[in-house]
Amino acid sequence: MSVPRTDEPAPAVANADAPPAGRRRWLIVRRVVGGIVLLLVVLWLVLYITRGRFLRHPFERTVRALTSRQVSVAGDFQLYFDPIAIKFYAEGIRIANPSWATKPMLFAADRIDTRISPWSLIFGKRRLYWLDLTNGAVDLEWNAAHTTNSWTFSEKKGGKPLDFPSIDRATVTGTTVRYLDSRLKLLADLKIDDIQSADARIGHAVGLTGKGIVRSTPFTLTARLLTPDATAARGQNRLTMTAYAAHNRIDVAGTLPTIADIENVPLQVRANGRNLAELLHIIGVVIPQTRTYALHAQLVQSGTDYRFTRMAGTFGDSDLSGKFTVSDVEPRIHVAAELATRTLDIVDVAPFIGYNPDIVASQGAVAAAAATGAAPARLMPDAALPVADMGNFDANVHYTVRVVRSRNVPIADIDLTVALRDRQLQLSPLTFAMSRGNVAADVMMDAQRRPAHIDYDIRLAPTPMGRLLSGFGVVDAGTTGTIHGRIQLAGDGDSIHRSLANANGRIAIVMPAGTLSTRNVQLAELDIGTFVQRMFQHQLKAPVAINCGLIGFTVRNGAAAADPIIIDTTKNVITGRGGFDFGSEAVDLAFRADGKKFSLFSGQSPVGLKGYFSKPSLAVVSPQLMARAGSALGLALLATPPAAILAFVDVGDAKAAACGPVLAGATANAQRTTKGKPREDVGNGTPSTTGGKRKFLGIF
Repeated sequence: MSVPRTDEPAPAVANADAPPAGRRRWLIVRRVVGGIVLLLVVLWLVLYITRGRFLRHPFERTVRALTSRQVSVAGDFQLYFDPIAIKFYAEGIRIANPSWATKPMLFAADRIDTRISPWSLIFGKRRLYWLDLTNGAVDLEWNAAHTTNSWTFSEKKGGKPLDFPSIDRATVTGTTVRYLDSRLKLLADLKIDDIQSADARIGHAVGLTGKGIVRSTPFTLTARLLTPDATAARGQNRLTMTAYAAHNRIDVAGTLPTIADIENVPLQVRANGRNLAELLHIIGVVIPQTRTYALHAQLVQSGTDYRFTRMAGTFGDSDLSGKFTVSDVEPRIHVAAELATRTLDIVDVAPFIGYNPDIVASQGAVAAAAATGAAPARLMPDAALPVADMGNFDANVHYTVRVVRSRNVPIADIDLTVALRDRQLQLSPLTFAMSRGNVAADVMMDAQRRPAHIDYDIRLAPTPMGRLLSGFGVVDAGTTGTIHGRIQLAGDGDSIHRSLANANGRIAIVMPAGTLSTRNVQLAELDIGTFVQRMFQHQLKAPVAINCGLIGFTVRNGAAAADPIIIDTTKNVITGRGGFDFGSEAVDLAFRADGKKFSLFSGQSPVGLKGYFSKPSLAVVSPQLMARAGSALGLALLATPPAAILAFVDVGDAKAAACGPVLAGATANAQRTTKGKPREDVGNGTPSTTGGKRKFLGIF
């Protein structure tokens, strides 16, 4: 039998006074919670009594750490619970911008007094019970790469949208906003109207005024936020804006998802002003001058693209519709457009060749040319082409016109493609219908060369003369003749006039067989008997039968010399000599009509065309004719009066033209009579030079 060991411990006896384990844990929790509550009460009491003024420096350090921005409060500071809401009060508060910004402060205010819902800070939907803001100044900027903005407190690519807390009641006075957008090249300084709100409702539109610069062009604007309550609640933002810049008015209306975000948002845009060129020059795009315009379109900005669609309106007395896109890309802006005009007034075409359309409409083309610096009586404008600005943008534009409103020349169905790339401009192809004939042209301008080099190639398909020249006295009835031709010139110069003044090339206008009915042809034939007889018998419009005709010029250094001028009719052979000068715009031409049959009264001497492009004059009685009249007078004195008639007798020895070289547009040295002999009466394509001045005939 074993004996229990006396050294083993006795079994433990439970302490009847100790609480159970679960109760002990509950006591611990209660004490911890009680301690926390007591601490919070003490903290609340301390904050309430001190108004939390001692937290100013910890507040500055904490916000600085969270935002990586310098924060300072210059005056009184309060931060405490009152009783539950967080009371925040600061005088002279400043929050710095990031280092890349152009202004030092993102936000500054003389005074901010607000109560914040603590739960909104916990659950993320910020809410202010009330806000009193005095003389707040906000600077909103995008960095140069447009990858982040000043109000995003992180390096998040693209930057966060500008967001506002929900505000139940607010009084906001003296608020200014500065906005800088590197992509838009826009700087705006805005002043917001004072705001009073209650129950989270402002109840009326909030206006703002301001000024700024967009792409070096100053502007002023007024705007109205029509839905400020929705804006304060982070809802949609419906606004209208009117801006004035470079004599233009631009109205914008739309609904933005956030107050500072127009990306992919349709905006309705209207613009009107005295000159559409002034509007587009704001964004660096150069077009010819226009008369007053009024246009409206829908604008959508997406990345670097600004798309204008559903465009319609007028410029001058012409209409315009279509769409275009401006892409703000490096190294140059790019413009792509599809434009259409139903009716284009001829005056509105004037800017495309350098005229001011308003002067053309009121004073005529000569006055418009003079306004460009052209010499007196000159017709071609001397307006410099915008060579320097052409390097700012590239373009691809397709433009169509249904009808051109013109008194003299009926033009329709214009189809033009414009391509500009790195200062090389092409107007090609350019086609239009003119009096049932078609014109095709290619104009190439290389502004990389200094001065610019311009190539002109204009081709006229066979066109009825009756309709083509109806505005110049040609009668359609009885006219069956046609005209076709080509102008090929190339010259250097920064204006149309300068490039033509030194141009080289050829001009050829060919008339196949047909009839022509016009007073001036009879005058050119200068058959005195026929002219007088028909003048009194009203028969001057009787058709003249044309076998073939060629009006050709060789152009050297701006001087166009006849090469050749020959028109073969059933009665006469009309030849011409002389030429004209693109530089001085002087004209010195002489036309001679030799009869193929005997005519008793025929001047048989030149009809002169002299003067200038703007004011040509017809010299019917030329020096040769006067000399012949003198001869007639001498014969009358020396012989019998009938002898005087002999001086005006045309024996009808004109040599008919071989139409082959004429219809081929050949130069003078290739022209022949019907008997194959060379012609020496049709010009040789070379002007003479006397005393350093170009001369053609020296007759006038």
